Amino acid sequence: MPGSLVERLAELPDPRSRHGRQYPLVGLLTLCLVAILAGHTTPAAIAQFGRLRQKRLGHALGFKNGNMPCANTIAGLLRKLDADHLDRIIGAWLEDRHPDGWEHLALDGKRLCGSRDGDVPGTHLLAAYAPQASAVLAQMTVEATTNEHKAALRLLDVLPSLGGTVVTADAMFTHADVCAKVVQKGGDYILYAKGNQSELRRDIETAFAAESGGFSPLGSGTVG
Repeated sequence: MPGSLVERLAELPDPRSRHGRQYPLVGLLTLCLVAILAGHTTPAAIAQFGRLRQKRLGHALGFKNGNMPCANTIAGLLRKLDADHLDRIIGAWLEDRHPDGWEHLALDGKRLCGSRDGDVPGTHLLAAYAPQASAVLAQMTVEATTNEHKAALRLLDVLPSLGGTVVTADAMFTHADVCAKVVQKGGDYILYAKGNQSELRRDIETAFAAESGGFSPLGSGTVG
């Protein structure tokens, strides 16, 4: 029987100093998890969610005297966490519950809402989303010095075997190395070929010339 996500969270190293730890790491992360599932996504909102449920929830989470953490405590922990390690833990937990793998994974990049700070650009994330689980299996920060195409190659590297999985993405990811990486991992892909990719479109038209309906009449093809 697969373990619970709370049990898996215990695998995450505590990034805080050993001195002055008032709250257990797993309890804090579980509070964040429950609050986020309830729609509270900022440290202040998570702290308020906890305060409204004070003693009963605090004791259940292992907090001394049932006292709840403040927003600064939550924010300080989240800043120090190894986000990639946390992603791997959640991804592994999801895999345990889907032993037959994923039928479909969608690669998509998004700018994190509210992450921009003055002239500092917001955090740009690339995610692998599994509609089958309605969950992100893994995500990676797209650094300012790179782009989503290069980030996709790194993201595909950290995903488990893609045997039996179809990977979809928009035309930004229609590159030979991305396709090769998906195939190398055992998967298949469906990617757009836009009008400005004229050579690729000609190759697709040639390959599917004998297949009726093999090329989209709407002006964009697929590579698969």
